[in-house]
Amino acid sequence: MEEISITDIHGFRLGQAQNKDAATGCSVVICERGAVAGVSIKGGAPGTRETDLLRSENLVERIHAVFLAGGSAFGLDTAGGIMKFLEEKSIGFETLAGKVPIVPGAILYDLSVSQSQIRPDKTMGYQACLNAYRNHNFTLGNAGAGTGASIGKILGGSHAMKGGIGAYAIQIDGLQVGAIAVVNSFGDIFDPTTGKIVAGVHDSDTHHLLKTERIVSERMLERSRSFPAENTSLAVIVTNAAITKAEANKLAEISHDGFARTMRPSHSQVDGDAVFTMSTNEKRVNMISLSSLAANTIEQAVLCAVKSADSAYGLLGYNDLKKEDQKNL
Repeated sequence: MEEISITDIHGFRLGQAQNKDAATGCSVVICERGAVAGVSIKGGAPGTRETDLLRSENLVERIHAVFLAGGSAFGLDTAGGIMKFLEEKSIGFETLAGKVPIVPGAILYDLSVSQSQIRPDKTMGYQACLNAYRNHNFTLGNAGAGTGASIGKILGGSHAMKGGIGAYAIQIDGLQVGAIAVVNSFGDIFDPTTGKIVAGVHDSDTHHLLKTERIVSERMLERSRSFPAENTSLAVIVTNAAITKAEANKLAEISHDGFARTMRPSHSQVDGDAVFTMSTNEKRVNMISLSSLAANTIEQAVLCAVKSADSAYGLLGYNDLKKEDQKNL
């Protein structure tokens, strides 16, 4: 098994755009030929577009892009710009009146981080597509949909840490599997290998990590709406595995294990956690192996997102937390 760049996976273009001052942005994954796709939504507060179309029994077999965006429900406007760009390139589902780009996506809440009146929109979606064709690099951390992402908000923003966008990809015997993950979780982030917490709610004076699960258990009698709803983590699995639409949906469902291993708690009522699958449908493999690899790529993409995010907008980044830890040794 060889680790590769997410941009090395054949058949996909990845682009991002952001407004750093407003702390928001969007990320897009384009598949010009159309990708067999699926989705699984496990969080209790999702914001999505065109996900019903991905149900196994529905008509369209392939999609042309998936977007992830900030801006809460306002960010769904991003899709308009992506559709415009793809239409200009004659990419889409063939109809009598012309090609219609199929563009599912999902949003996260970042409105409280900076300037809530500025959100991802059609212009930003179009720019993300332009960047997908202009740039081969994919920026990690405070970029795209991860620009205003945060982690561990149960005690408020002054105790939260900076989330971001991460990626991880591998290839083995001709199979390529990768994941992009945007980490904007209610829960803390753990490294499954060590079992140690790496980011989350912290004491604002000592920067000692406090553990959201413990705080939640102490508030057992409080209503769920008293917990902060400014969350949602999102991911896209990209692969060349030969799978059906039904298998793509199952793969997305199983890949949520990557969230569950790294986020505690995950899939809460105040998260809208969603995983998309996109495949160019080329390499035959068994689903058990593919599912295991896909969940692992999400796991590693989550850790990458956290470790790549810099302190910003009053939110402590992972590397600055590590510096504080070293000072206290």
